[in-house]
Amino acid sequence: MLEDGHGRRFYYLRLSVTDVCNFRCDYCLPDGYRASHNLPDLSVAEASTVMRAFAQLGTRKVRLSGGEPSLRKDLPELILAAAKTPGIRRVAVTSNGYKLPGVIDAWQQNGLDQLNISIDSLDAAEFARITGHDCLPKILTGIDRALELGVQTKVNAVLLSDGAQPRLQQFLGWLKTTPVTLRFIELMQTGDNRDYFASNHLRGADIESQLIENGWQLLPRPIDAGPAREYVHPDYAGRIGLITPYSKDFCNSCNRLRISAQGKLHLCLFSDAGLDLRETIRTSDADALAEKVRALIGNKEVSHYLQQGNTGGTQNLSIIGG
Repeated sequence: MLEDGHGRRFYYLRLSVTDVCNFRCDYCLPDGYRASHNLPDLSVAEASTVMRAFAQLGTRKVRLSGGEPSLRKDLPELILAAAKTPGIRRVAVTSNGYKLPGVIDAWQQNGLDQLNISIDSLDAAEFARITGHDCLPKILTGIDRALELGVQTKVNAVLLSDGAQPRLQQFLGWLKTTPVTLRFIELMQTGDNRDYFASNHLRGADIESQLIENGWQLLPRPIDAGPAREYVHPDYAGRIGLITPYSKDFCNSCNRLRISAQGKLHLCLFSDAGLDLRETIRTSDADALAEKVRALIGNKEVSHYLQQGNTGGTQNLSIIGG
């Protein structure tokens, strides 16, 4: 089992397959995607080597992320490669859902277990303003199809201070009958969004207090789960999760590592730079790659230091998939 110097064990790999995104979300890429390098993304074979190496180290869950992973035409092949990796028990994809109705069947057939879709508002006009795309009904149709196929589905919503309460009420109404997990994620400061963060940050603890007051109950957290604290309520078909990276001791439960689409190991979302593994990945030697990762894990810091205003090398979240 892969363990760092602070006693944390890592069951969960977030593997970015591209840093390209077709949305222009206010808090991430308000001016749209701009290439910052000319390096190729990991091929399916290279990604498979990465997943085999991490599986040897105890990883049980792989999440394919971006950017927007559906922009890769071979994403179904990547999902299949993950599903066929010995030791990997759960395969997940995080997407903006733009292509979802046309691709979800193939994803599920190739082994997708879990889907996360980003929806910051259920108001179609507000959604279009935030993302730059007027496509919310299409995304909701894709979610309905994912649920029909039995894919565990979660919806990510970034907490924004302006209009937070009306958005919360809309989401609660939706969760009455929709069996998804809605995860509220605190807005995080990155190198590109400092002013936006200062104007729009809302503490997740404020929403969490409301939920507890209204009868929502905290669930136990599986060892390969993400960082959310999930709540259930007997009157709701859906669940609510809170991801609060500015809360005390948030990093104590860290169980995930990240590989960028260019083959760099990021020990933290907010580390100063990725550790280049591309040459080892290209050898197709999963054993050698596993040993290299094991040697590097000792460099993982105890915290992301977001509370001190640290953003590391993360200019925006599309770079390594949040």
